[in-house]
Amino acid sequence: MKPTVGRIVHYVSHGTPGGEYVSQCRAAIVTATDPDPEDVPEPGQVFAGLAVLAPEGMFFNSMVLQDEDSHAGGTWHWPEREGS
Repeated sequence: MKPTVGRIVHYVSHGTPGGEYVSQCRAAIVTATDPDPEDVPEPGQVFAGLAVLAPEGMFFNSMVLQDEDSHAGGTWHWPEREGS
């Protein structure tokens, strides 16, 4: 599925090196899509600009890489579906 402006996704926070704060999912809104192809390091990678909503405040990030597999810190992914 391709991200579009206004969609809700999950941003994965980095956490802290000492483990005081763990990496966790935060709600984010897609604010930009389709970066210049010259800016994409690997063909097929998907990037999006995000407005991340966190308890500490809101922040904006451009060129955030999609990671549906490992959910590494600093990436975004589609929200998981809950079973009924």
